[in-house]
Amino acid sequence: MDIQNKKLTKSRTDRKICGVCGGLAEYLNLDSTFIRLAWVILVLAAGTGVLAYIIAAIVMPEG
Repeated sequence: MDIQNKKLTKSRTDRKICGVCGGLAEYLNLDSTFIRLAWVILVLAAGTGVLAYIIAAIVMPEG
C-alpha cells in the first residue's frame, strides 16, 4: 500500500474496545499486541493513556 493512500482509521476486525489500537497497528504495520502493551504502559506510568485513548476513539473515523 502506498504511504500517501494510507489513512489512520479504527479497525473493524481487530478491536477489543473501540478499535483504536487495532487501527493504529494496521497503520504502523505492527502487531496490535505491541500497541496495546504500549498503551497499558502509558496508563500505568503517566496516566495519560486513558485520556489519549478516549480522544482517539472520538476523533478517529471508522475503518
